[in-house]
Amino acid sequence: MVWSATAGAGSELVVLVHGSLDRSAGLLKLSRRLDGRFRVTRYDRRGYGRSVPHDGPFTMSAQVDDLAEVIAAEPDHERCVVVGHSYGGNVALALAERAPDLVDAVVTYESPLSWLPWWGGSAGSSAMASRDDPAEAAELFMRRLIGDERWERLPPSTRAARRGEGPAMLGELADLREHAPWEADRITVPVLVMFGEHGQPHHRRGAETLADWLPDSRLEMVPDARHFGPNTHPDDVAARIVRFIDASG
Repeated sequence: MVWSATAGAGSELVVLVHGSLDRSAGLLKLSRRLDGRFRVTRYDRRGYGRSVPHDGPFTMSAQVDDLAEVIAAEPDHERCVVVGHSYGGNVALALAERAPDLVDAVVTYESPLSWLPWWGGSAGSSAMASRDDPAEAAELFMRRLIGDERWERLPPSTRAARRGEGPAMLGELADLREHAPWEADRITVPVLVMFGEHGQPHHRRGAETLADWLPDSRLEMVPDARHFGPNTHPDDVAARIVRFIDASG
């Protein structure tokens, strides 16, 4: 089992899924904006945060198994809305394809389409070039995401923890590059696809492509936001999620 926490007492369940080399704490601000209305569960995916150590595997199939177990552990909730940031959006979509009986709707924010030939220029692509050294790959990933100056300001314990999560990051990113995690025409639930106004061009193209592929989707841009919009702009992101759930219900 992976570590999880739940807050709020609403009748509807929302599950938050974090991205690569992140943890559930990265979605805490968003959780707090939602738990006044919903019952909100967030969890550390295998190999990250409080779900360390973990021997893997770090395949998408294993990630979906974990997410299904997290949902099953919530009493009186057989179905939910799944919100995924970055890699977490692919986990949410893969669950919606494999177990549509568990999912009412999906929300994604800048989810990578790494298996497509045009995808590139991302932090994950840079990290994969150092796959022989997982700790170094994790550091390169973080430096690309947050910048060298911010990385150097992190406490040594935090830097060590992130470097220690390299095996999970490399395992899941390699799997995502090699295998399409879901088939769009098999995802029948409503999907809200979000991206940040100031995000990288490949993330914007990925969001637009995803919205085109999915049978029942809505595409929205979060003004002024970048890749970590759910953390930096939690009020705006939460408001969009609430409107989407209300419209989908």
